[in-house]
Amino acid sequence: MQVTVESTGKLERRMRIELPAERIEKEVESRLKRVGKTAKIKGFRPGKIPANVIKQHYGSQVRQEVLSDLMGQSYRDAVRQENLNPVAQPRIEPDRSSKADSFAYTATFEVLPEVKLQGLDKIVVTVPDIEINDADCADMLENLRKQKSTWSTVERESAKDDRVIVDFDGKLKGETIKGGKGNEVPVVLGEGQMLPDFEKALFGVRAADEKSFKVKFPKDYQAEELQGKKVEFSIKVHRVEERQMPPLDDGLAELYGVTDGGLEKLKADVMDNMRRESEQRKRSDIRQQAMTGLLDANPLEVPVAMIEQEAHSMQHEVMRQYGIEDHDHTHEHAPPIENLRPGAEKRVRLSLLIRQIIDDNKIEVDSVRLKERVEQICAGYENAEEMAAMYLGNPQVMSQIEPMVMEDQAVDWIVKNGKERQKKISFKDYMKPSA
Repeated sequence: MQVTVESTGKLERRMRIELPAERIEKEVESRLKRVGKTAKIKGFRPGKIPANVIKQHYGSQVRQEVLSDLMGQSYRDAVRQENLNPVAQPRIEPDRSSKADSFAYTATFEVLPEVKLQGLDKIVVTVPDIEINDADCADMLENLRKQKSTWSTVERESAKDDRVIVDFDGKLKGETIKGGKGNEVPVVLGEGQMLPDFEKALFGVRAADEKSFKVKFPKDYQAEELQGKKVEFSIKVHRVEERQMPPLDDGLAELYGVTDGGLEKLKADVMDNMRRESEQRKRSDIRQQAMTGLLDANPLEVPVAMIEQEAHSMQHEVMRQYGIEDHDHTHEHAPPIENLRPGAEKRVRLSLLIRQIIDDNKIEVDSVRLKERVEQICAGYENAEEMAAMYLGNPQVMSQIEPMVMEDQAVDWIVKNGKERQKKISFKDYMKPSA
């Protein structure tokens, strides 16, 4: 077998493999003999069929099978011989220019890039030091009271914290804008549910009022056709409602299922929940910083085949989230694959870089962290301990969870070996949506 390899791109390789005709003919002859032992041809007894008749009936089929098998085996042997790492199935083409005493073909494929990590010691990660105090707990309890509010109709002008029930119709150049019409829509004043100009117009209204006003849309509004535009809205007020919140006492705790310990137990639960939520965001924040730093420090060409595979995986995931069982990429509700490629490329790059960190530093999965991750996943079940035990005993499930834990450990390694900075921040500021 003769093998030559040429680079046709940064990651694409074209490999030419030449097999001697003698090897092919010997294999064809051997298989025809085996076929002749069991073949059934009218007019001949099994096992007594002349070789030329067997060849006439089965020669073409057997030759194709031999060529297919030999190409598969020789391709695998050549890849090992040349120390190549293909990322997908090759594109095989017969080489018509091969000599009479040989058979040749070309295999075109992409290979994994060589990853040489750099700049890891310069990655800066700011670790938030989150301060949670009694005022934060009080704010959270106030939110819990609001969530259990009741509403009663009042015969007065609307004010902050009231709920106004309105019909509205927003028009641009005489045409109702998309999503610009609603009937009996509740708007709580002061919560920023609507654009500022719209909410401002609802202050000081009474039941049965009708009015028109202009609303200026932000320049970065999601609908491009409305960016920076002034839209004429007309409204009709159905009623104004006043909020009644439950008192801050043991009764509030009971409303949230806390029957033992009353308000003090509810406060303790709220504090625990705030700590848990802030820690989850903190881990996510640190991971995002570490990953961004890793990508910025290590530009990497990645195989197109891997990007396409990841993009289709992302497409299927989106369709599953929308409850679409038919995951065919041609489905009318399938997100366009071209919109997913940038994200897919980023995922592939990160995967290759993280894998290199793990390999270079011989990071092995931490069994304690693995168990903790399983417990976190199962925490929402009523029989959490039983579910965790079942997960830990299922190799197939654990093979999906282990890479997540390994990635967490790689992030820890980046933070430890980069430049870590501490930043004090209040819980309120850190947990803002804009944070």
